[in-house]
Amino acid sequence: MADNLEPVFLIQRVYLKDMSLEQPNSPGILLSQDQPAVDIQIGLDSEPVADGVYEITVTATVTAKINEQTMFLVEAKQAGIFEIRHMPEGQLQPITGIACPQIIYPYLRSNVADVIQRAGFPPVHMAEINFQAMYDQQQRMKAEQQLQ
Repeated sequence: MADNLEPVFLIQRVYLKDMSLEQPNSPGILLSQDQPAVDIQIGLDSEPVADGVYEITVTATVTAKINEQTMFLVEAKQAGIFEIRHMPEGQLQPITGIACPQIIYPYLRSNVADVIQRAGFPPVHMAEINFQAMYDQQQRMKAEQQLQ
């Protein structure tokens, strides 16, 4: 009997892997009327956890500062476990670098906005991300580094 080699892409689980909130200058900074400068950094990670099973993690670091004083710092990791099997040659990386993060990111956005609001601040609404463009840029950078 022949093995079924149809492509498989299944979401096994989406979960909040890690979340931290720091308010190092509270309560004093909470009295400031100045608008904070908000910086958002996003990262991606992909790790095989079993044959054909991958953990994809999207990380956000959100920092709000007023005059170089940190108002709050949120670090969050939203992850997903995906079963990915029998994909055509060269398709695994785009799936783990584009499709999986697109599934995970809305959960991360919601969790970050929620924890910031629960800390007593107006929620920070992280913008949508074009993971296709992000992936393409990373591939161009890798190609340029190989040429050097």
